[in-house]
Amino acid sequence: MDDAVEGTAPETVGEDGYETGDSATDLDDAPLGGGPTLRAAIEAVLLVVDTPVDATTLAQVCERPLAEVEACLETLAAEYAEEGRGIALREVAGGWRFYTREECATVVERFVRDGQQARLTQAALETLAVVAYRQPVNRARVSAVRGVNVDGVMRTLLSRGLVEEAGTEHESGAILYRTTNLFLERLGLNDLSELPELAPLLPELSSLEGDLDLPSS
Repeated sequence: MDDAVEGTAPETVGEDGYETGDSATDLDDAPLGGGPTLRAAIEAVLLVVDTPVDATTLAQVCERPLAEVEACLETLAAEYAEEGRGIALREVAGGWRFYTREECATVVERFVRDGQQARLTQAALETLAVVAYRQPVNRARVSAVRGVNVDGVMRTLLSRGLVEEAGTEHESGAILYRTTNLFLERLGLNDLSELPELAPLLPELSSLEGDLDLPSS
């Protein structure tokens, strides 16, 4: 005798190992194990990344089928475009990332320009100190020393001309950063050798290699 419950949609297991139903993706349905909605999870991840993230990676961290994540990304991108928000969700170089809308460029540029006169936050000062005493250093190592994500702070320091890119690590390809001449000018220094003895108080980068799983520079 068939014990199937009438009206229940059959479920199948996709190639990515997650169960899928016949219904369309529900953006307000919570991910496996409870927690944020798929929409919220994707938005949260994309807000903290510095480079585009592919749908497969998002599916893994959200613990959802790839097809659902791809559908959610397409829907979110369309919603942002239709609602005329200040940010746009775009697929670039095989991955997804948030970008400011082109028509908002003037406002953003004005904010960045006027922000040059504002004082740096404590977080920015601490991040700048790590770069100054550990340069050239990549962003992941700066984050490890500070114990927090520094992507936003690094963008601020870059926009203010206090730090700049200094090539890439040979082994990992990660972008390296260093302080600029403007940094020296603001501090009234001729060169980095005149920096006060603060470096010994910072953790050695070599002690972070195990946690970061990165080769030594």
